[in-house]
This record gives sequence, structure tokens and C-alpha cells, in this order.
Amino acid sequence: MKSIAIFCGASSGHNPVYQEAAHTLGTMFAQKGIKLVYGGGKVGLMGVIADAVLAGGGEVVGVIPQSLVDMEVAHMGLTELHVVQTMHERKALMAAESDAFVAMPGGFGTFDEFCEIVTWNQLGIIQKPAALYNVNGYFDAFLQMLSHSVSEGFLKPAHRDNLIIETQPEVLLDQLLHHAPVMTQKWVDFKRI
Repeated sequence: MKSIAIFCGASSGHNPVYQEAAHTLGTMFAQKGIKLVYGGGKVGLMGVIADAVLAGGGEVVGVIPQSLVDMEVAHMGLTELHVVQTMHERKALMAAESDAFVAMPGGFGTFDEFCEIVTWNQLGIIQKPAALYNVNGYFDAFLQMLSHSVSEGFLKPAHRDNLIIETQPEVLLDQLLHHAPVMTQKWVDFKRI
């Protein structure tokens, strides 16, 4: 595994534990020679993890829409910075550049990016591991929602089980490296169509 995409907040959150976790994970990426692919921002958790990878001598690839460059939130000190026109182009390029995906705490953008990747895995468009770095229990309510979706028949257990959920960065990276995706032949109930 050569590169991992991180989806995370352009905010740092209220609790310093989120910044600490981003810094720790970024430092580990640099130590293990894993290239960071992320949204290209210099602010929030995005900036913290990028700076940690760079400080450790690692590579960082940012992908950012021109509209955010215009707002002066682009990180101009990256190994590579790709400026695209749309959020769709951003997500597609990040997916192409990455061997795996990790969501850290963030808002709508983080949820959107992560859910799209999980959906692509479900549909067989890609077969790359996806993980939630559940810092400070941030994703607990989201995981409850996924369990509710399974119990209500809208999400197959195999697709839910395809997600890696971890609180420790070392274990998270190990699970990404050794993950074998669960493939199911049937992702839609044709009897009801």
C-alpha cells in the first residue's frame, strides 16, 4: 500500500484530541513511507495531517477545487497540488490516486466523500479498503445509524462489515494493509423491483 486518502474536517473541532490524532497519523504515514492523498487544504485537521506528513519527510498530494484555492485555503507547500474545477473531479482523482481510504472526524464533506467511496466499493466500481478512524468515539452515532440500516433491511451486513473501524492508528494501518474486501453478488433485492 503506497498511498492512503484521508477525508477529514477543514475545522479542528473543539477537542484537541482530534488534532493530536491527525498529527499522530500523519507522522506514522511519513515513517512508513505512505503517501497522503487529501483535499489540499491548509486549515483544520486537513492542515494538521498534511503538515505532520511533510514534517516527517513524507509525500503529500492535495486535490482541491479552484473555488477553494480562490478562498485562499489551499496548502501551497505540498509535494503535489492538483487544482480541479469541481468536487466530483476532486473525489475521482483522490480515488484514482489512493490505495485505501480513511475518514477522520469532519462534517458534511467528510461524510459525503467517505460514503461515496463505500458506495463505489459496494457497487464493485473499486475494491479498496475504507476505514473510520473513530477518534474520541466521533463516529459512534454514525455506526449506530449503519446498524439501524442493517436491521431495517436497507444495508446488507456484508457491506457494513466491509468497513474497518478503529481507534488506534497502528491497528488501523495494519488492518488497511491486510484487509480482504467482502464481495457479495447481490446488492439489490430484485424481487421488489
